[in-house]
Amino acid sequence: MNQLKALMLALTLCLPVVGWAADDMASALVRNTSERMLTTLKERRAEIDRQPQLIYRLVREIVVPHFDFQRITQAALGRHWGQATPQQQAALTNEFQQLLVRTYAKALLGYSGQDILYLPLRPGRDAGDVTVATQVQEAGAPALAINYRLYLKDGDWKVYDLIIDNVSLITNYRSSFANRIRTEGIDGLIQSLVQLNQGGRE
Repeated sequence: MNQLKALMLALTLCLPVVGWAADDMASALVRNTSERMLTTLKERRAEIDRQPQLIYRLVREIVVPHFDFQRITQAALGRHWGQATPQQQAALTNEFQQLLVRTYAKALLGYSGQDILYLPLRPGRDAGDVTVATQVQEAGAPALAINYRLYLKDGDWKVYDLIIDNVSLITNYRSSFANRIRTEGIDGLIQSLVQLNQGGRE
């Protein structure tokens, strides 16, 4: 994922939501998370500028609980998920989560006031599945579409995929994960994720 798309992804979870029905629980989740993240970023910006690693902890506290990283990781691995042991599955989920959190947090630091257009909620193919469509608008550039896919898990809405400029987050990683597994196996993929995360360890 390039830096611009990562920044746009971060912005759509840290700006107030406008125009959604108050009783729409999926929309309310995104709205409340967005407002809390943006408010925290503004209130603690000076502290974050002095200690940039603080942004990682804030993202883990505010945003991470609303994503289903196991489902995201499982979908990104596709058929290879079933070939992994439970220990490998846990390691893959943990390392992939860290990678996505670091990408999101670093992009969030680059926020400079881009506008977000929130479109009507769309039902998914299955019951308890919805898509929240947004467009990030920046002067002098085409609008960038970012769609959130959420599903109900034990009564709570969880994000399980993001479609950025018509490319699924899951699909974006699936081919690279498959190539790594084909050449180095499941453990090789785990090690590559570990090295990526160690290279950007906060």
